[in-house]
Amino acid sequence: MDDVVILGIESSCDDTSAAVIRNGELLSNVVASQGVHEEYGGVVPELASRAHQQNIVPVVDTALKRAGVKRSELSAVAFTRGPGLMGSLLVGTSFAKGFARSLELPMIEVNHLQGHILAHFIKQPGEELETPQFPFLCLLVSGGNSQIVRVDSFNKMEIIGQTIDDAAGEAMDKCSKVMGFGYPGGPIIDKYARLGDAKRFTFSKPNIPGYDYSFSGLKTSFLYNLRDWVKDDPDFIEKNKEDLCASLERTIVEILMKKLKQAAKDTGIKQVAVAGGVSANTGLRNAFMDYSKRFGWKVFIPRFSYTTDNAAMIAVAGHYKYLAGDFCGIDVPIYSNSRL
Repeated sequence: MDDVVILGIESSCDDTSAAVIRNGELLSNVVASQGVHEEYGGVVPELASRAHQQNIVPVVDTALKRAGVKRSELSAVAFTRGPGLMGSLLVGTSFAKGFARSLELPMIEVNHLQGHILAHFIKQPGEELETPQFPFLCLLVSGGNSQIVRVDSFNKMEIIGQTIDDAAGEAMDKCSKVMGFGYPGGPIIDKYARLGDAKRFTFSKPNIPGYDYSFSGLKTSFLYNLRDWVKDDPDFIEKNKEDLCASLERTIVEILMKKLKQAAKDTGIKQVAVAGGVSANTGLRNAFMDYSKRFGWKVFIPRFSYTTDNAAMIAVAGHYKYLAGDFCGIDVPIYSNSRL
């Protein structure tokens, strides 16, 4: 059998990325991040799409060179079709279509969320990688999504629980912004939380049926409490930032793990993974290790480099779609919603 060499392209938000995978092994993964959004406290879609246009050609060229792969060796081009920012997705998708057509390569559309889940199957050359066994549950948590997904195969996934309003990562970013810490808030809150008392402050938790999540109430509770405390003491945030971050992190992690625990109990599935940007959070990773000991779960936590948006996860998803003969036409449209 000929080598299967997949070029993956990711441009759903503010990171332009390209990766090359040969026979399931990662040869290169290049990411160009955009620091311009930090001063705005969030991603500005128009600026993001412009940066993608500047980055896409050099990023793809670098990925191919680092992999030592010629364009003629490629088997297919995999790209993020959605969900994401429409302008950003258009840049990556349009490039992928033009690139594939010029080389007469088949195209593979990848769901961004599916890519995050399959990041657990990214294998380095010569690496003995332990991967989740099907079926497994995956807690997918990021700035835009908080979902519990049942994964029955590489191409069969079902969302069994999801946020009805804000995502966990979005709540962290907004609370960080309120405290004046900047964007992105997740890493900042993680850093301060390691130094604080997680039981110092109490914030409201939602009471949502089933496996669904809600974080808008927590965000509001945090905002109102902070407003009252600052009214009494203008320096309250600076004096208590470690405890505030630790208490906020603990609350978010407890909300996430309570529903995941219930889903694992009801389904009887003990292979449990976490994915997405918030999976880099230390408190959440510690909770996974704790639950592994307490409930006999076999847990899977991704490498830090695969928690944020990257093309390696798109390429590995493309690899398994290629093996299944799951290709798409050049006229396939992008989408911004969070379907799986």
